[in-house]
Amino acid sequence: MDNRLKTFLLLLLLTALVVFIGSLFGRTGLIVALAVMLVLNFVTYWWSDRIILMMYRARQVSKHENPWLHEIVGSVAKEAGIPKPKIYIVPLQIQNAFATGRNPKNAAVAVTEGILHSLNRDELKGVIAHEISHIKNRDILVMTIAAILAGVIMFMANMARFSAFSISDRDSRGSILGLLFIAILAPIAAMLIQMAISRSREYLADESGARLIKDGEPLAQALLKLHKSTKLGGGAETTAHLFIVNPLSAGGIATLFSTHPPVEERVKRLRAIKI
Repeated sequence: MDNRLKTFLLLLLLTALVVFIGSLFGRTGLIVALAVMLVLNFVTYWWSDRIILMMYRARQVSKHENPWLHEIVGSVAKEAGIPKPKIYIVPLQIQNAFATGRNPKNAAVAVTEGILHSLNRDELKGVIAHEISHIKNRDILVMTIAAILAGVIMFMANMARFSAFSISDRDSRGSILGLLFIAILAPIAAMLIQMAISRSREYLADESGARLIKDGEPLAQALLKLHKSTKLGGGAETTAHLFIVNPLSAGGIATLFSTHPPVEERVKRLRAIKI
């Protein structure tokens, strides 16, 4: 299935879940939950670039300091038809990169010191193409919408939990069980859908990036190298979704809650792209 269509269907499913749960609590509860999540996520969305760059002590790099990195970012951005984003270096030895910013005109690409020392020029260009694709595809906006919807569900699940504990009538056991069912399963369902959306956007950025540079192999090779470096650790859980590879290890059933698809599957798909 096309990843754009998959994202749309998953967002539609998340929206349907919000409407269903909201119908159980009435319009007021739904409006309150939606208002709270809109405010919280709007702040994160609008200042996401400043927040994440400050968190990782990223330093903006001038063209004079690193002309070849600027040349790579500039050429890929030109091919993508977007303004050249600002470039930052993160003082970490793990090998990773991320893009941030609320839109293509206010975007930034950040690479770690480790990735600059480990990848060759073609592999780094593949990574940059992936990040530029995130910017072009407005993935920060997509994931913010998903976070708002998932946040509403979790907010209302907490309301269901408190409501269940406040019911004392023995004849209301069915209502209690129903509320607890929502309180427990709704947040899990919301998180699974949100993570599925994140994984679909990673696949889309991989494909878009490969098409930008007209070759999927450099990014495939880069992902294999970066995957090994994640074992060194690093990266906060709340920002793991931003990186090109998840800086936190996950395996088994935990992959269902992962922000990233398995690297092996990403490499397989990249090598199957016909350009």
